[in-house]
Parts: sequence; structure tokens; C-alpha cells
Amino acid sequence: MKRQAAEILVKDHKISITQACHLVKLSRTAWCRRPPSRMERDREVIEVLNDLVSRRPRWGFWKLHDRLRLDGHCINHKRLHRVYCSMKLNLPRRTKRRLPSRPRRPLLSGQGLNQVWAIDFMADALYGGRWFRTLNVIDEGNREALAIEIATSIPSLRVIRVMEQLIEMHGKPVALRLDNGAELTSIVFNEWCQQHNIQLWFIEPGKPD
Repeated sequence: MKRQAAEILVKDHKISITQACHLVKLSRTAWCRRPPSRMERDREVIEVLNDLVSRRPRWGFWKLHDRLRLDGHCINHKRLHRVYCSMKLNLPRRTKRRLPSRPRRPLLSGQGLNQVWAIDFMADALYGGRWFRTLNVIDEGNREALAIEIATSIPSLRVIRVMEQLIEMHGKPVALRLDNGAELTSIVFNEWCQQHNIQLWFIEPGKPD
């Protein structure tokens, strides 16, 4: 604001730069040292945001913000939101959900026990019309149902809790065979599997196990 007032005095009222700076209490150093443009100041934020959006085009602001924080980019959420809006990312983006390319995992029979667990969701409705879901975990070695979790909502954190209970009882599997559902492709669940060194074998679209 001081710089703008000084510029008005110099241009419109023909006052010298020294007098204008003295009137608005702006130092000559600040007058001579032009502040960098907002684009230059936000270049780093724009670059990391562009990189993440190119990989996750369907994510909204808060998912992008949380992912950047987890990646070690400590950016103030207000600044990030300003850049996010200036890049027009807050507008609806028509993007088709594309599943990442993953190596094909053939369904093999005769695997040992506690090697591969298959995870899947099912849904049904009560007599009164209320919907519920079941999380089913099966050991592919003998087709034993290790767990059937029933609830109206089973988010990623609840899936992790069920898996931890099963690991305490049966030990850790080598891999999990699962579909591309939102709960099983979430960041929280994927990072939990990485921490426990459990492989994720995603089925091909349209080919349930």
C-alpha cells in the first residue's frame, strides 16, 4: 500500500521520489528494491502442485494438501489454497478415472496357507431398507474365511483394524489380492501395507477373483 501511494504521488502530483517516500514513510531501499512478482514467489508451490495434479487429477484440495504434507512440503494451507485457486484447480475438472498400470497376477491354485489373502466387499439391505456392507477376508490356500466384518460403513481405518487383528491370530501374509475400491486404494491403507511389507496384488478390471 505504501508503494502504491508513493507511486501515485510521483506520477500524478509530480513529487520527487525522496519526498514521496518521506510522506508515506517508505524507505528508499524498499522503493528501489522492487518486490518479486507473486508468480516468482509461488513458483515452487506451483511446480509441486502441478506435479501432484498430473499424477492425481481427480483429487480435491484437501487430499492434495495432505499428500504434500506427507511428502515433506510444509506449505501453509491458506497459501496453497490461493495458488490452487489462481491455477483454476478449484473449478470442476472433467477427468476420467484411469487405473494405473499394474503387473498382471494370474490366479494360481495350490498355494500354501497364509501366503495370499483375498479381500473383497459385499453389500446387501435389511428388511427395513437400510444398506450394510461386509468385508470378507479369505485365505486362498484353503479358501477359509478368516473374517467377515459387517457394518453400514467400513472405511480404510476399519479395514486396517481388521487386518491387524487377523495378523495377531494367523500371522502376516505375503500378499493381499484385492480390487480397485476406494477403501483399498487409499493412501492410508497403502502406506500401512508398505510399513508391514505386505504386497498388494490388484485384480484386473472386470476380472473378479
